[in-house]
Amino acid sequence: MNSLNEKQILITGVSSGLGHGLAKQFLEAGAQVYGCSRREPNDLVQAGLKFISLDLANESSARPKLERWIAGVPQFDLVVLNAAKLGQIRDMADTPLDDLRETMEVNVWANKWLLDSLFDAGRRIQQVVGISSGASVSGSRGWNGYSLSKAALNMLIKLYAGEQPKTHFTSLAPGLVDTAMQDYLTNLPKDERFQPLEILKAAKGTEKMPDGATCARTLIELFPKLRDHPSGEFADIRKL
Repeated sequence: MNSLNEKQILITGVSSGLGHGLAKQFLEAGAQVYGCSRREPNDLVQAGLKFISLDLANESSARPKLERWIAGVPQFDLVVLNAAKLGQIRDMADTPLDDLRETMEVNVWANKWLLDSLFDAGRRIQQVVGISSGASVSGSRGWNGYSLSKAALNMLIKLYAGEQPKTHFTSLAPGLVDTAMQDYLTNLPKDERFQPLEILKAAKGTEKMPDGATCARTLIELFPKLRDHPSGEFADIRKL
């Protein structure tokens, strides 16, 4: 891994999973890493993470805190929009609107106001990567709010790419990653309606579903290469 000394990185959702793995790998490579999540990752803070606790579902309280926190930072080399909510696997007809609204709030609208806060201050942002999912295009039964929100995230990224030509944007599906989200999915009982569950269960514990740290190492090598592709594109790591 190339030295990342003096690089300024912002990552959302750093308390566990892929976000934790990315923050850890960037810190070890010498980058200055800013991270937010609801829960504090003590090990990362001890390693030098600049952390703030934010509930991204609550813009009215989180946005002012974020803006004060990064007020003295003139630029970020990379912003990774990683924080996300899965929701329950169930049919769309059985999903309450309140649940869909909360999923959209975290997975889409929080990223909108976060980007607005970054750019409104005239801050220079070299690259933004929104962590998307294959669910954004597959439309698999049961992944209702998650699929909707990740599809919307893809378009959000594309729209900002048109507005901010000096910043490179990508919405990236990182493939299967062994996280708490996968723990929930692979422990669900077999249900013929939701076919991807069996694929996930078969991949759990194999190289097809690496842990957050392993996936993070791959992504950190990939991020600079994404800039060779047109800004605003959706990319799936399994097809790159």
